[in-house]
Amino acid sequence: MTVTWQQLRDLKTQEYTEAATAWAEASTRADAARDRISMEMIKSLETQKGASAVAAYDRLKRLDRNFDFIHTECGLIRTTLNSLAHELSEEQVRLKDALDDASARGYTVHADGSVQYPEGGENSLTKQPVPGGSVKGAAKPLLQLDAPPHQLGPSQPSLINPNPHHAVAVDIANRIVGAVTAAQEVDSRFTRALNRLKAPDGIEVTDATWADAAGDAEVVRKEAGDYLRDTIPEKSSPADRNSWWKGLTEEQRAELLSVYPDVIGNLDGIPVDVRDNANRDNLQMLIGKLSAQDDEKSQTQLAGMRSIDHQLWYPQKPGDPPMYLLGIGDQGGGRAIVAFGNPDTSRNVSAYVPGLGTALDAEFARNDIQRARDTAIGAQGYDKSSASIVWLGYDAPQLPADTVAGNFAVMSEEHARKGAPAYSQFMAGISATNENADPHVTAVGHSYGSLTVGQAAQLNGGIPGADDIILVGSPGTGAQHADQLNVGKEHVYVGASDHDPVSMLPNKTESGGMLRGAGAGLLTAGIPGALVGGAAGYFIGDAVTDDNQIYFGMDPANKDFGANRFLVDDGPLPVVEGSGPMDAHSNYFNPNKDAESADNIALIIAGKPEKISTEGHR
Repeated sequence: MTVTWQQLRDLKTQEYTEAATAWAEASTRADAARDRISMEMIKSLETQKGASAVAAYDRLKRLDRNFDFIHTECGLIRTTLNSLAHELSEEQVRLKDALDDASARGYTVHADGSVQYPEGGENSLTKQPVPGGSVKGAAKPLLQLDAPPHQLGPSQPSLINPNPHHAVAVDIANRIVGAVTAAQEVDSRFTRALNRLKAPDGIEVTDATWADAAGDAEVVRKEAGDYLRDTIPEKSSPADRNSWWKGLTEEQRAELLSVYPDVIGNLDGIPVDVRDNANRDNLQMLIGKLSAQDDEKSQTQLAGMRSIDHQLWYPQKPGDPPMYLLGIGDQGGGRAIVAFGNPDTSRNVSAYVPGLGTALDAEFARNDIQRARDTAIGAQGYDKSSASIVWLGYDAPQLPADTVAGNFAVMSEEHARKGAPAYSQFMAGISATNENADPHVTAVGHSYGSLTVGQAAQLNGGIPGADDIILVGSPGTGAQHADQLNVGKEHVYVGASDHDPVSMLPNKTESGGMLRGAGAGLLTAGIPGALVGGAAGYFIGDAVTDDNQIYFGMDPANKDFGANRFLVDDGPLPVVEGSGPMDAHSNYFNPNKDAESADNIALIIAGKPEKISTEGHR
């Protein structure tokens, strides 16, 4: 249907915003119902056991997903209608400005959009006034020959009608046509967007339903969300983002959360409760999206996300700290930031960075998330106001080989250097949103994650807000002394098992000699030759390097580094005892396998470092 200038002039855009408000109310009610389910009904079942309790949990979860879907879809409709009103209002203003200009000059605008102008000027031959006339506009004039003189460029021919009203009338007619044409295009775009916002058949919200919702969100972003996206201060500091969020109205916040849950949920400086709600919505959309893809990466990440979703719903046991989802995404190896305890309200907050081989998969969801949970429980044993976070906000290097030597090739500082600014930004966000006057913040790095923490600590100003740093199973930080980590050496704590091969990795000179010797030996004498050659290469490298140097610089457990070394259980010997070469490397946070280390970590995070048990340096 063709839009006329009269329709655009008389359009009541407030009717669209009123409709948007009604959809917003429906979205809000669905969200409130979802909150009641999760905060009241499910909480009351946490202490219940048995088949009936499990069945009730499952039914409530389905109901929660239904309300969540209603909340999401109604929010998208609200945003689409608001965007429609916004864009049509802009064209309406353009039209009214043109009509006002015509009226002020005494011109007549006809029903077909043509503009009639009076006689004016003077015929150079007859000396009589030049007759008036009527002109029609074009949305995209090929040449602006009839534009007002001040609008003509130096290269444009000056073939202007001698009646001065003619050029002005052409300009007004073009503006009218331009506004109407743009309004027509807006109407078509938003018709397509609104027609897309339909729920699939059936009353059950499945992965396919959420995949459809993710597609809906993309359509709304493409057709309607630009004016919203431009308002998000993605390049600002976390503190400025926090101020921006506080300055928004509830309606503005709700609209942003409906269209950009992935952006708001992963934006450092946004309050924890808001990020958690946004990421729970985004998690469902990602699960829906990935469930429709059969490549290995998608299926691997899907397994991790399903596990996180399950844990958000089913606490391990009553009394566990509440779980918050502070980040989720499928970029790179996947992103996931999970907290136990509220980092905004807790006096003590720690953020642990996992290391080599970590990606968003079932193992991460099983092991690394459990480490954060165990750490929060341990710290809360000393101070209830404690929260612990696992931060997978970067791509850790992966493990292509089954042997330590075979993995030296992927062990570079590149991933840590890229991850360090993101970790610092996240920690700045923790400081910006924490409600305590002076929170106690601890940066924790395990394995390669300690290098990432170390790199972040060596950036200008150090890790924002960090009071203490804990390094466990560390292959080095890139620093030669604890004072380089910008918290003071007395605030750097190191846990290193003497049976942990990662904390005693040969330095790069030694490992390079090992690889060259092993390669040469393999070519001449097979596996035995590789073993002998590798050993010889190691000893050659060892002879020309300091004993305190490991793969990424100074050994943090060495006395020359200057940190506090706390007591850990050495655990099983690699290969000889336990189930493999890395058992001792994985036990630092586990209160069942290394109670000494887990307790010391908890004490430091809870702000009671004077109570830790210490161990002599290497």
